[in-house]
Amino acid sequence: MTLSADLWTRSLWYETAEEPDPGSDAPQDARVLVIGGGFTGLSTALHLAERGVAVTLIEAEKIGFGASGRNGGQVIPGLKIDAPEMRARWGREAGGRLAAFAGEAADRVFDLVDRHGIACAPVRNGWIQCAHSELALRAVHARARDWQAEGAPVEILDAGAIATATGTGAYTGGWRDLRAGTVNPLAYVRGLARAARAAGACIVTGRRVTGIARDGAGWRLELGGAQVRGETVVLATNAYDAALMPRFARSILPVQSCVLATEPLPAETAATILPQGACASEVRKLAYYYRISADGRLVFGGRGATGAEHSQGLQAALEAGMRRLFPQIGAARVEKAWSGHLALTLDHLPHIHHAGQGLWAVAGYNGRGVALATAMGAALAGHLAEGEPLPLPETPVRPIFWHALRHPVMDLGVRYYWLKDRLGFAS
Repeated sequence: MTLSADLWTRSLWYETAEEPDPGSDAPQDARVLVIGGGFTGLSTALHLAERGVAVTLIEAEKIGFGASGRNGGQVIPGLKIDAPEMRARWGREAGGRLAAFAGEAADRVFDLVDRHGIACAPVRNGWIQCAHSELALRAVHARARDWQAEGAPVEILDAGAIATATGTGAYTGGWRDLRAGTVNPLAYVRGLARAARAAGACIVTGRRVTGIARDGAGWRLELGGAQVRGETVVLATNAYDAALMPRFARSILPVQSCVLATEPLPAETAATILPQGACASEVRKLAYYYRISADGRLVFGGRGATGAEHSQGLQAALEAGMRRLFPQIGAARVEKAWSGHLALTLDHLPHIHHAGQGLWAVAGYNGRGVALATAMGAALAGHLAEGEPLPLPETPVRPIFWHALRHPVMDLGVRYYWLKDRLGFAS
């Protein structure tokens, strides 16, 4: 049996990350204690430290061990709902503020990369969302026009244009969002750790938090033989903890995403796939996403297993899909394969929870974590330090009543969405 966790060091990002692992500081008390060394936690720590707030971040493994170091590296702005729905749900002012927050999420990433000189191979040539049917195309083009109305730089693509832009004739059309781009996600998150430490944050790795308890007016974290204390705790573990706040863990659905990387392709072959340097994903619920790496590999991702074990069967199916979509790669070998867990929510939105007395939890980026988690960490830091409004309202923790049965239920859901995709519906 191969666990998803076993494959972290076998990823393309681990092999090619220019930013070194930041190592560990000694634990120390701070005003804010952040649990989790991924995008959310490190963005929160960095932006707090830059405001002069004492902050200690604690990561059980290495920086980027979770989803932040294992994803496809696509930096995509926006939420899974669009600006008109945001205004319809939360009103003109709050909905408009959320639309601006979501639309600027990719800007936040690339601004941090530039400001802190993060060596993460950044490329900003846009993201293409591909429609697999005429029905899906109408929804995709409506989304493009909605963001166009918000002032976003977008291109609307018909079947011919998207075939040229992607290198495959599998789609009926789509759109390109020029705000988006790609990074080596592990290098990026390590760079955030370096920047946070330089700003004054304490970065602790290899120490698992085993308990959270009230301590006078603040909190105490147990680290297995050590303790740290603070006024505020931010739980930023996303899909990678089920013990510290069990109700919170039962409110999200962890699911694997599997990623493959081919050997470097011949230059003339690589030039036929996403020749404008964009990244791409499909509008299907069970979607593929892909990009060309800096060294000319096709990096191709899709759905993985729902448990801890890495599925060789799903990996093989993903490779078959890649070869169907891009037959021009011929017999190019898959040199890297890995997986990691992301967190889904039933309403497709990130969740911000305040359990009271300074205990916060944030999770659920639904596959858009590079940009959204970075922006959410910055927003939470602004709220904690200076009372700035949050982009989304705080919500109570609502455990999913069938969470204990999530594996069979989600397997049924996969079959349902497979049928919807086959019938041409948009997600």
